[in-house]
Amino acid sequence: MRPGPGAPDRYHELSERDVRQRELSQNLLRGRAAAEEFLDRVDLGPDDLCVEVGAGDGVITEPLARMCGEVVAYELDDRLAERLKDRLRNAPNVHILVGDFLDAWPPTVPFQLVGNVPFSITSAIVDWGLNAEQMMATTIITQLEYAKKRTGAYGRWSLVTVSSWPTFRWELRGVISRTQFRPVPRVDAGVLHIERRPELLISPGSYPRYLRMVELAFGGVGGSVHASLRRLYSTPVLDAAFSAARIDRSVVVAFVHPDQWIDLHNALESRGRGSRRDHRDGSSRRQQGGRSGSTRRRRS
Repeated sequence: MRPGPGAPDRYHELSERDVRQRELSQNLLRGRAAAEEFLDRVDLGPDDLCVEVGAGDGVITEPLARMCGEVVAYELDDRLAERLKDRLRNAPNVHILVGDFLDAWPPTVPFQLVGNVPFSITSAIVDWGLNAEQMMATTIITQLEYAKKRTGAYGRWSLVTVSSWPTFRWELRGVISRTQFRPVPRVDAGVLHIERRPELLISPGSYPRYLRMVELAFGGVGGSVHASLRRLYSTPVLDAAFSAARIDRSVVVAFVHPDQWIDLHNALESRGRGSRRDHRDGSSRRQQGGRSGSTRRRRS
């Protein structure tokens, strides 16, 4: 919807394409150089399946088609999608799907998720990927601040990163200047890479207990991690486990490195009899890399 009288002059200087992109929360890369800068950070093999979110005008889609075996590209803007279909009509390994990416089921074979995602739905797209059983890696353009927070750039760690750490490795692979986008966003972008580990860092059967521990600590009821977990474990067991994981008893949740969470979990698992209450397996499976109970559409 266009603003009425009194809107800033800079709005009226935007092209019709810019206006539509802003309405759809899109900031497209300006050209091939910017796309190549991003794709240099994407690890794709010649036989890989790639799912692209937010294909836009195809500045990423076209080179992706040359990098891998098959590209399934989603675009919400029907006008952009039709132009893209025409542009890539001679690329038989590219499939353009018009619609909301978040409504789609993930492929049932290994794939990588790639794209310049709308900043406003980054978290939902990341969650979609984490819950896809066959997602091997995700490499996407996000707001730089988001990518930094998820990869511990400030020495602090988020719940989503810690929860998924046994299954996925998170990495900030670079920065893309805000001037490389159209329309120009207010902030720079980052290249966020999430990669599935070849093996879980913890035993599969203990994952619900790991999530229970992490979610309890991030609840922050006790102030420090140690105090929060005393609702679940006895003090002697916690003291021994914190010592084994080399975690200070006074540390607050954001400053515990994900590797230390793994060490703490393993130490507590080896001292399971010290738990004050039974662990329950009803914790969310959302960060284990598996989806259940979804009613989303499956790609044929």
